[in-house]
Amino acid sequence: MFGTLEMLLLVVILVALVLAGVHIAVALGTTAVAGIYMMQGDMEVVRSFIGSTAYEALRDYVFAVIPLFMLMGEFLAKVGAARDLFALTQRLSKWLPGRLAIATVLANAVFAFVTGVSIAAAAAFSRIAYPEMKRYGYERKFALGCIAGSACLGMLIPPSVLMIVWGVLTEQAVGKIFIAGILPGFVLVAFYCAYILYVAWTRPEVVGEGPRGAATPGDRSSETEASDEEFRRLLISSGLVFLLVGLTLGGIWLGFFTPTEGAGVGATLALLLALWKGLRTKELFEVILSVGRTSAPLLLLLFCAQLYSRVLSMTGVTNAAKEFFLTSGLGPWGSLAVMVAIWFALGCLIDSISIILLTVPVFGPIAMALGFDPLAFAILGILAIETGLLTPPFGILVFTVKAALPQEASVGEIFRGSIAYWIALLGVIVVIAAFPGIATWLPALGHAIAK
Repeated sequence: MFGTLEMLLLVVILVALVLAGVHIAVALGTTAVAGIYMMQGDMEVVRSFIGSTAYEALRDYVFAVIPLFMLMGEFLAKVGAARDLFALTQRLSKWLPGRLAIATVLANAVFAFVTGVSIAAAAAFSRIAYPEMKRYGYERKFALGCIAGSACLGMLIPPSVLMIVWGVLTEQAVGKIFIAGILPGFVLVAFYCAYILYVAWTRPEVVGEGPRGAATPGDRSSETEASDEEFRRLLISSGLVFLLVGLTLGGIWLGFFTPTEGAGVGATLALLLALWKGLRTKELFEVILSVGRTSAPLLLLLFCAQLYSRVLSMTGVTNAAKEFFLTSGLGPWGSLAVMVAIWFALGCLIDSISIILLTVPVFGPIAMALGFDPLAFAILGILAIETGLLTPPFGILVFTVKAALPQEASVGEIFRGSIAYWIALLGVIVVIAAFPGIATWLPALGHAIAK
C-alpha cells in the first residue's frame, strides 16, 4: 500500500529535480520510475511498465498532429505569410488610431491559426512590426510590449501546441479543444485592441500622433502606400492563407476529418502554397529538419508525461489531491483560484509545456470532480499558463523579442510594456470562468451540424 509519506516523497523528488534545472522529461521519467519501484520493488516490473507505456503512447496517431501542424506553420512562415498579413492588416486599418499596433495584434491572430507556437510569432513580428512602429514614432516600451503580448495568441488560437499536449494528457478530443479556443481567442484580441485604442485616444503621443511622436497625422501624407498591384498580391496571398485555415479547421469542426487528418491536409496545402510562392528545395529541407528538431523532444516529453500520469493514478496521488480539494471547504471557485494561482507561480519558474505536464494530470480530475466543463477548463488553464510567457523572470516571449532586437531595449522595459497584455489575459480568464459557454458553444454547434 502506498502511504502518505511515499506520496509526498514522489512530489518532493519531482519538485527538487525541476528546481535543480533537470530537463522536465528526465524529471518526470525519474519520478515515475521511482514511484513504480517503491510500489513493486522489482526492476523487471519497472522495465515492463515503461515499455508498455511507451508502446501505447507513441503508437497513437494523434502524436502526428504536432509535427504536421508545425510543418504547416513553418512552410507559411518561410515564404513571408506573417509579413503579408501585417502589410494587409496595416493597409485595411489605416483609419484607426494606433493602427500599427492593432495591425500587429490582428496579424498575430491570423498567423496563430497556422503556426501554433508563440515564439515563432514573437520573433517574426519583432522584425516586421517594430521597424514600422519605430519609424512612426511609437513609444518603444509600448511597441515592444505589443509585440510580446500579441504573440501569446499563438498558444490560445488553434492549432496550439499547448492544446495538443493538454488533449493528449487528459484524453480529450484535440479537435474539440482546438475549436473551443477560437472564440476566447477573439475575446482576447478584442481586449488587446480596446487597450490599444484607449491608449491612442488618451495618450496619442505614445502611438506617434502627438508632440512626442516622430510623426504626426500631417506627416502621414508622405507614407508610401502599397500600389494597387501590390495590394492585390497581398489580398491573394492572405486570402489563400485564410482559405487554408478555413479548410483545415472547418473540416475538423464539422467532423469531415480528424485532427491528424486535418493537420495532414493543412501541411500539404501549405507546402503547395509555399512552392507556388517560390519555396526552394534547400528551404524545404531546412523546414523539415527544423520541425524534426522541435517536435521530437515534444514526443519524448509526452511519453514521460503519460508515464508520470499513470504512476500518479496508481500511487493514489491524484485521488489524494482530489480528496483534499473536495474536503477543504474551498468550493469550486476557491479551488479554481488556487489552481490558477499555482499556474501563475509556476509561470515565473518554468515553461508552459512543462507546467501542463506537471499539473494537468492532477488538476484535470479535480476540475471534473468539482463540476467544471472539461473544454472550458482546458481553455481557462491554457490562458492561465500563457501568462507565464509574459511573467518575469522566465517570460520566454519577452526574451524572444529581446533576442530579435538586441540593441533596442532592456528586458525590464519589455516586461513593463507587456503588463497591460498580462492583465488582459487575466481578464479573459475571469470571463471564461464566468461564461464557460464562450468556450463550449462552437464545439457543441459543430457537433450538432455534423449530426
